[in-house]
Parts: sequence; structure tokens; C-alpha cells
Amino acid sequence: MSTWPDTALESLRAAGLRRGGARRAVVDYLAAQACCRSAQEIHDGIRGRGGEVGVASVYRALDTLVELDLVQRVDIGDGVARFEPTHEGTHHHHHLVCDDCGKVEPFTDAALERALERAAGRLGYELEQHDVVLRGACDGCRPGD
Repeated sequence: MSTWPDTALESLRAAGLRRGGARRAVVDYLAAQACCRSAQEIHDGIRGRGGEVGVASVYRALDTLVELDLVQRVDIGDGVARFEPTHEGTHHHHHLVCDDCGKVEPFTDAALERALERAAGRLGYELEQHDVVLRGACDGCRPGD
């Protein structure tokens, strides 16, 4: 079975694009993340691992990966675009956002998915995609009870 990084790099090759440099660094970095990251976080993460890539190259790589539907932009409502790999089928998740510290965490909930499907059907829609962002205070920021 092919992994997301393998699929992404093969898709770049098939599109006639180079698979090295910033594109490979971004793919490798995103593959190791549990949730979405901003372009600046991706840049800082790559540099923290010893990678030599400029922030403009990260943005260009992300734009290319988004155009090829290999990466999706995630909007959590704070004006900062975040990015994460698109996975066919089972890797769909939503996001929890701490309004105090800005932490973003993924979550899944099968009952929520079924409820969204039912709601869409009740309203006459066939659900193709959706995003859920829950906001609040994380354990570390919530005042003690």
C-alpha cells in the first residue's frame, strides 16, 4: 500500500515537476504531523530539522501541492492558512482550537459524521466535504474548577 508521501511525490513526478528541494521537504514534514500547520510553522519545522529552505519556497511548494489536491488549506478562523495532507477515505478529521494559546488539535467522531450526513440529506444535499472547527479553552488554559 502506498503512503501519502509516496503518492505526493509520484503525483509531482507525473505532473512533470521536480520532487526535490522544498517540495520534498514540505511533503516529508507534513507527513510526520498529526494536524494542520501554517506555512511559517512548516518552514520553522524544516529548518529545525536542519533543512535549508526559504519561507517563499515553502509557500510555492504548498501552492503546488494544493493545486494537485495533495494538500488542503484549513481555515480555523484566525486569518492564518494552515495546511495538511489530503487522504483518500479514512483519515478525515476535524479541529479543536484553543482561543487562549492557539493550539490546534485533530479529532474524529463517527457519530458527528453520521449526524452531518443525515442533516445534509434532510436538507436535500449530498454531502461531499465539510469542515468542523470547535473553539474553546484547552486543558492547559482552562481555569481550574
